[in-house]
Amino acid sequence: MVDFVSDEFELLAQNARDAGLAWWARPAVQRVALTVDGHGVSALAWGNTPPRIVLLHGGGQNAHTWDTVVLSLLATAPGLGVLAVDLPGHGHSDWRADHDYQAATTARTLTAALRSWATHQATVVGMSLGGLVTIRLAAVAPDLIRHAVIVDVTPSAQIRRAAATPAEQGTVALIDGPAAFDSFTEMLDATIAAAPHRSPASLRRAVLHNARTDEEGKWVWRYDRHSEHGDFTTLWDDLTDSAAPMTLVRGGRSPFVTDQDAAEFARRKPGLTQYLVPHAGHSIQSDAPLELAAIIRTASQDGSGD
Repeated sequence: MVDFVSDEFELLAQNARDAGLAWWARPAVQRVALTVDGHGVSALAWGNTPPRIVLLHGGGQNAHTWDTVVLSLLATAPGLGVLAVDLPGHGHSDWRADHDYQAATTARTLTAALRSWATHQATVVGMSLGGLVTIRLAAVAPDLIRHAVIVDVTPSAQIRRAAATPAEQGTVALIDGPAAFDSFTEMLDATIAAAPHRSPASLRRAVLHNARTDEEGKWVWRYDRHSEHGDFTTLWDDLTDSAAPMTLVRGGRSPFVTDQDAAEFARRKPGLTQYLVPHAGHSIQSDAPLELAAIIRTASQDGSGD
């Protein structure tokens, strides 16, 4: 089996089949890009209408992590516009020379990008690093966010990560692991070892979307290393300052959000809606995509009259 994809959308039928979703034909989807302050930002634009849902992935991931979630959303709303962004330093977006991918820095870039791509206030869904960026966006660019869905992260994330074992971290631990591999199989095996609860087929798709070969023929990740992991606790104040309604989604098998963290989140955001997906780990979009899609669907319709 060839270890590359010539068309980044050719695996979507596999996503649908594995999730038990009907597959008739490839939905309308294209890669789009623009430049913000000299840095290219790339995204997947689903549908033919302005995006009503914006998806921001976690650190070490890319826009394709949302593929099954989007297919589930489109199954009930075929004309829905969805934008899945490659965060700076990830996927097909440019790497920064200073390797600064902190929430505040990334939020500045995405504020400009989303104002260009999204002509309406959107439901912004952020997972892990993307969730921290979403919290910052809600505080500094409230015109962009109609409802924020924060997936398995709070401003205490770095504290929780430091306390978790590599096994508890799952694929997050790969970020601090080897940067290059001699073969695709070696890279895939490392990923399977980090996420033994997920099917090898789904992990193969994930690695194909998240890897490339370098000039020496080594397999390397399609994301940059951060200059520092940072202290995100200042985002608690951003959370307090934000006006957008929020939903917090936790993975029942994840160590990244404790009951204490969830309680503090709710204290800072009166009216917070919370969900617990018991069988999911940190990457809920991969472990329970249909359940997460249902939550996003509810959040995007809340108070909209749609």
